[in-house]
Amino acid sequence: MTPTNLVVLDMAGTTVADGGLVEQAFTAAAERLGEDPATMIDYVRATMGESKISVFRHLFGGDETRAQQANLAFESAYGELVAGGLIAPIPGAAEAIAELKDQGRTVVLTTGFARVTQDAILDALGWRDLVELTLCPADAGGRGRPYPDMVLAAFLRTGAVDDVRQVVAAGDTSYDMLSGVRSGAGIVAGVLTGAHDEAALKEHGATHVLASVAELPGLLAGEAI
Repeated sequence: MTPTNLVVLDMAGTTVADGGLVEQAFTAAAERLGEDPATMIDYVRATMGESKISVFRHLFGGDETRAQQANLAFESAYGELVAGGLIAPIPGAAEAIAELKDQGRTVVLTTGFARVTQDAILDALGWRDLVELTLCPADAGGRGRPYPDMVLAAFLRTGAVDDVRQVVAAGDTSYDMLSGVRSGAGIVAGVLTGAHDEAALKEHGATHVLASVAELPGLLAGEAI
């Protein structure tokens, strides 16, 4: 059996419990720009996991200036919520990451947020040294999920495995699943601690659906390392 020694994990909803902060921050951003968040929230929910600037580009019909303003407002609002202590690890997530590393695997954390927000989350959780690499869309050429770019960037930058089929991609959204499938990852694991349910995860390519990321080390434990 070929060992899957590179594990690429999503953050919000997968390893980080944000308690609906994404929706709260989108609402705040829309209101700061004088928009009605009620007209946007269904699209926001459907595209959880996507790069936030891409979401705003769609919502504002390709108006780049407006999209950038909204994205900055979102990042600011989310950062304020994080700074207010309204964020926590998914139960067992840090322990699962430690176990995966003990199994000899390289773990990378990815997000659809901008780097400033990703860093704020890592700082709030004390996770700066938890993994050797964290990636946001800008680190992978600017395209976030559902594109495979962040998974492939993890593959290229870590050099941890020789074949994309040795990659595990895990997340809580349909876009996480699409990103994993498009990257060629051998295991695309959905978790039920975030935005989308089992049916949506499987529909978009999940090879496994787990109650949470805490189950991932057990899933992989039978492999030859």
